[in-house]
Amino acid sequence: MKAAVLHAPNQPLTIEDVAINKPGPREVLLRTAFAGLCHSDLHFIEGLYPIPTPVVLGHESSAVVEAVGDGVTYVKPGDHVITCLSVFCGTCPQCLTGHPNLCENTEVKMLPGVARRMTWKGEQLNQAFNLSSFAEQMLVHENATVKIDPDIPLDRAALVGCGVMTGVGAVFNAAKVEPGSTVAVIGCGGVGLSAVNGAALAGAERIIAIDTVASKLELARELGATDTLNVSNADPVKAVREMTGGGVNYSFEALGTKATAEQAFQMLRGGGTATIIGMVPYGVKIELHGFDFLRDRKIQGTSMGGNRFRVDMPRLLSLWRQGRLKLDHLISGKLKLDQINDGFAALKSGAPVRQLIDFAA
Repeated sequence: MKAAVLHAPNQPLTIEDVAINKPGPREVLLRTAFAGLCHSDLHFIEGLYPIPTPVVLGHESSAVVEAVGDGVTYVKPGDHVITCLSVFCGTCPQCLTGHPNLCENTEVKMLPGVARRMTWKGEQLNQAFNLSSFAEQMLVHENATVKIDPDIPLDRAALVGCGVMTGVGAVFNAAKVEPGSTVAVIGCGGVGLSAVNGAALAGAERIIAIDTVASKLELARELGATDTLNVSNADPVKAVREMTGGGVNYSFEALGTKATAEQAFQMLRGGGTATIIGMVPYGVKIELHGFDFLRDRKIQGTSMGGNRFRVDMPRLLSLWRQGRLKLDHLISGKLKLDQINDGFAALKSGAPVRQLIDFAA
């Protein structure tokens, strides 16, 4: 099969002929349909997070089941699925207490460098996120998939596999936004726009979308933002505090920088909660004033929106069918696999919302 391989940080991905194993016990072989280009992948390409190389990145995808291994009961060949990096075992303490996204079973949620599912030139090729979506096929644990109805477009479905689930899940599961509240979302890429849409679904009275790209702010209004703030030459904290008379109840940081993470906390009113969705570079510290915690302000992280993906993703697709969750607006364009470096260059510019690799193209 063809796959995009990262050989070292800050190097272009190369398209290689890669061998993939047959499914073992509880494993599923998938034919990849679509894979999204996410900023999280870009962090690994740029060396902001360590990962064993050579490696096939990619984690936001939809696919069709080609074959299953012994003991697989959840899917069968021909099923349409969304993949999710929140692979779970179902039996560890995290899974049994309602947090399958934090599964601790390293035989199922294998640590980086452990999986032995692909080879390149006879040597091990590392799997990323227990998925590796930037390849024509994926070999995954059956608990890394969720079945979907075959009439759901696979390009829309792929978006739910990471960006939409993370953004909406941060609102619903992590922050638990209350109706009538005020919300600020920093960063209007695929994740941030999904947080905007999620806040609208949650009944927030005022939703302030913050970015430096005018076209993204326009899109944010279509997804439910009541206000937009272009901070190309403005202080977002000062502006939000002035707009709201003291700050917001909930803020969401969807860029992954030290500055924006600190700003998310600073724009809270008393009792507010800041949720950091973006991947702040590995080793970078967030600095906050201790005094600001005295009025019950809180800051928290979230892993994939605290999802229970086999329940949450079908629900999100149901909301899309009802016209309440916006997915069509998020697709900026579709690329062939051999255009992946151009796609990441565009993503780095900040212009696209979500580009998809179309494996049928």
